[in-house]
Amino acid sequence: MHEENRPAPAAPPAPTLFDWEFATDPYPAYAWLREHSPVHRTKLPSGVEAWLVTRYADARQALADQRLSKNPAHHAEPAHAKGKTGIPGERKAELMTHLLNIDPPDHTRLRRLVSKAFTPRRVAEFTPRVQELTDHLIDGFAARGEADLIHEFAFPLPIYAICEMLGVPREDQDDFRDWAGMMIRHGGGPRGGVARSVKKMRNYLVELIHRKRDDPGEDLISGLIRASDHGEHLTENEAAAMAFILLFAGFETTVNLIGNGLHSLFMNPGQRTRLQDSLARGESDLLAGGVEELLRYDGPVELATWRFATRPLTLGGQEVAAGDPVLVVLAAADRDPARFAEPDTLDLSRTDNQHLGYGHGIHYCLGAPLARLEGQTALATLLTRLPDLELAVDPSELRWRGGLIMRGLRTLPVSFTPAPTSAKAP
Repeated sequence: MHEENRPAPAAPPAPTLFDWEFATDPYPAYAWLREHSPVHRTKLPSGVEAWLVTRYADARQALADQRLSKNPAHHAEPAHAKGKTGIPGERKAELMTHLLNIDPPDHTRLRRLVSKAFTPRRVAEFTPRVQELTDHLIDGFAARGEADLIHEFAFPLPIYAICEMLGVPREDQDDFRDWAGMMIRHGGGPRGGVARSVKKMRNYLVELIHRKRDDPGEDLISGLIRASDHGEHLTENEAAAMAFILLFAGFETTVNLIGNGLHSLFMNPGQRTRLQDSLARGESDLLAGGVEELLRYDGPVELATWRFATRPLTLGGQEVAAGDPVLVVLAAADRDPARFAEPDTLDLSRTDNQHLGYGHGIHYCLGAPLARLEGQTALATLLTRLPDLELAVDPSELRWRGGLIMRGLRTLPVSFTPAPTSAKAP
């Protein structure tokens, strides 16, 4: 056969998305999509059809494109399907009025008011308390020589931290831990358990807001109540929804940041040794840059939250119709070789690292400073206090939670040489 008559080689078959094998390691599938179908229409496990955006340049454009609305009212599907495109249970609990579901000008107003209460200075002042909570949790298992770092450490740390920032009394914080535990299971608990937990959380927050109005403190909920701008205040529903989303967005992302970060370090022992050596010398630069690299390499948020086209638009060469859902795949964009050199290599000293792990544009994560603080404190303290920490199971035995937006481990069993407690108060 003449050379010019040979058929072009066929592209490899499209990968299967959203099964258990995919959940364990989605990155080969995302590499295929980036190369062969960078803006890809697919049916999600919920039955909703959506566009997946996988290249960095397209992702960055989509995250800042005002034609892509955050308001589920723009979804083209019937109303009954809209409940499949947000946080489970938020609609029935009347918690829709938060920053992840609204557009300017309401988004601009709410973010400005919330930013007055949730400041970088407030987060910085919270640093000693995050360290105390971290040490207290490690004290709970240090003498045993083994632990599940998801359930005993990565999960409770951000729950207790955000509860304290919000002003939830300590005697009520275990209730929040239980409700959050139900929400994070993504259907693994009893039927309807997520919606019930969200409703309980909402009712508690409304009651707490009433109490804080009469007896305000220096906590975040008191700050939300006081926040005003040109006579504007947060309504009770808005304050409850904002407290809810700060808790919801603040705990599961940090659970996964710590869990995925530790997993990545276990799988890359040379990088882990570099970090531990740096910490032993009292340095902080590699830790700070390293947490950003862990966010890029295997971050806690796999897909950005839902967006809906308000009118027809072209994205990555694809025509997206009005009403179509668009999901930006942060995990794929952050491994795009067109943007990052050797993107599948973990390099804690990477400097050119404008990852999209916290989003981009007007919806850039408000809680990024708190997540950085918790991630850096958790990793540094664990690796310093338990220096020979290692996986207690074969990596192939680890299971990842099924869920559309977040990426995280179900468990992370570890073993280590038993260590003394810190003798610090909780």
